[in-house]
Order: sequence, then C-alpha cells, then structure tokens
Amino acid sequence: MDILTIGSGSSGNSYKMSDGETAILLEAGIKFQKVQQALKFKTRQIKGVLVTHEHGDHAKYVVDYLLNGLNVYMTAGTKKSLNIEHHRLFTVEYKSAFKIGSLTILPFETQHDVAEPCGYLIKSDNGSKLLFATDTYYIKYKVPGITHMLLEVNHDYDYMMENVKNGHLHQGLANRIMKSHLNLENAIKYLQSSDLSQLKEIHLIHLSNSNSKANEFKEKIQAITGVPVKIAGR
Repeated sequence: MDILTIGSGSSGNSYKMSDGETAILLEAGIKFQKVQQALKFKTRQIKGVLVTHEHGDHAKYVVDYLLNGLNVYMTAGTKKSLNIEHHRLFTVEYKSAFKIGSLTILPFETQHDVAEPCGYLIKSDNGSKLLFATDTYYIKYKVPGITHMLLEVNHDYDYMMENVKNGHLHQGLANRIMKSHLNLENAIKYLQSSDLSQLKEIHLIHLSNSNSKANEFKEKIQAITGVPVKIAGR
C-alpha cells in the first residue's frame, strides 16, 4: 500500500492511500485546493473519502469534497452532527464491511468525545491490510495480519503532566486529551499485544506539537515493532 500524508494534526488531517488499483482519502480536514495540489490535480483517481468523526480537523471540508464529485463515507452519528445531506454522502455501520473498488472496508468503534466515532480496517484484494485509528484513547480490537498502520500517537503522559506543572497546559485540557487521544504508553501496549507478524510499516499520525517528541516516539515504536516507522508529514 502506498500512503501519502497531506495533513496531520490539530490543524487538519487528510491521508491518501492506494493499493495500486484503488485510491481513497482518509479524513476531510484539509482544504480541497490543497488536496488537489498534493495529488497533482488528479483527484478523479480518488474513489472515496472515509471520515472518522465530526471534529473540524477531520471533517471541516466535507461539503467541498462532495461538491467536487467525491463520495464520502461516515457513520450516521457523524452525519447527524455535521447536519449534511448529499447524494454522494453514504453512512456506514460498525462491523459492517463495504467495498470501494479493490478495497474492503470495515468500520470499527473508537473511543472519543463525539457522537459516533470510528476507525477503519482496510483490506486490499492483493492481501495488504491497513489499520487506521485516530482520535481514540483506546483500541479494543486486535486484528491479525495487519501489514500497514496509520496510528495516532498523540502525546506522552509524562511530557503532558510536565506542561501542566509548568503552567503551559491547563489541567482541564489535559484531562480532555487523556480521554480522547491515544498516548504513547497505550499505543505501545496495543502494539505489544497485537499480531505484528505481517507488519511492514507504521505511520504515526496526529502528534501533539507540545506534548510529544517525534524522534523519541519513532525510536521507541521502531524498537518494539522492528519495522520502519514514519512520522506523518515529516
């Protein structure tokens, strides 16, 4: 699978993935014009856009994507929260697989402070299998045979508490982050308990600017998994 980061983090998220036959976008938090530029204006190759939840950094530009001819997929709860109706907007359900070209996509429940958030397990007809999990403080599903991961590792608990202690971060915001985003410690626990026998690479996404250290995160995850680890957007 080929993965391209167009944007990652609280300022906006969008990722392109392709198995060589079918290309899709993950999230709609980046302006469509920037997506066009990143794809060298070949947006017709995109066969669908998967959205995880309604927060602006993931869904702000859904309408623009729809008006530019892209099919968009999200849960009913996310659709209701965004209050959008369009003939190219499709709803998905947890654990109910659907097809986009050569890709079989399985939405799954995530843990976030929104209506009906989800992650996506994406399997290609060529046997590749991608786990996309973001904006969740916990992943409760273990999936065998994953070959690629787009995995949020938002913060390190100790770094964040140090920022609270130094007055750089309000305790209330820290509490909210802990209950809505995956930290390094929980990401490591998830990886250690998962089947990594087929894993080829991990893309770490949605890192906090102030509560993470990208190089340290990369080194720790690489040491545990033994596969190349990339920091999204770097």
